[in-house]
Amino acid sequence: MKIVQKEDVEKYIGVAIEPTDWFVVKQEQIDQFANCTLDHQFIHVDEGRAKKTTFGSTIAHGLLSLSMLPYFAESFCYSIDGAHMGLNYGFDKVRFISPVKVNSRIRAHAKLIDAEEKNPGQYTFTMEVTVEIEGEEKPALVAVWIVMQMVS
Repeated sequence: MKIVQKEDVEKYIGVAIEPTDWFVVKQEQIDQFANCTLDHQFIHVDEGRAKKTTFGSTIAHGLLSLSMLPYFAESFCYSIDGAHMGLNYGFDKVRFISPVKVNSRIRAHAKLIDAEEKNPGQYTFTMEVTVEIEGEEKPALVAVWIVMQMVS
């Protein structure tokens, strides 16, 4: 996470941030997500049946890929100096483009597209985030994500 001064935030709007490190999506994580969300569709959890589909293997839930953004954000987010808390404020847009097959490596690319002081000490950061799948032409997802930081 990069610490910035609140008066400098505007300098970072539109600047592409270096991609995160790669992360391997394992079957164990997919199974845990299925158990957590109660979404046990065979394409996610039944390796034998999934192998017979056009994907050739199990795939991660789209929402699992999306849920990785807070993990990736540790690498690409800006934090205002003095911020004591960050909150997920929501998404303006999410599109799942390509499935993430089991054992794929994914990483995130991000760009700050807006920053605003909503209330005194409450800043929203709007980021365009793309989750890339190693070796694939199309990304796993593209999202416009909003986070809020509370500054003392």
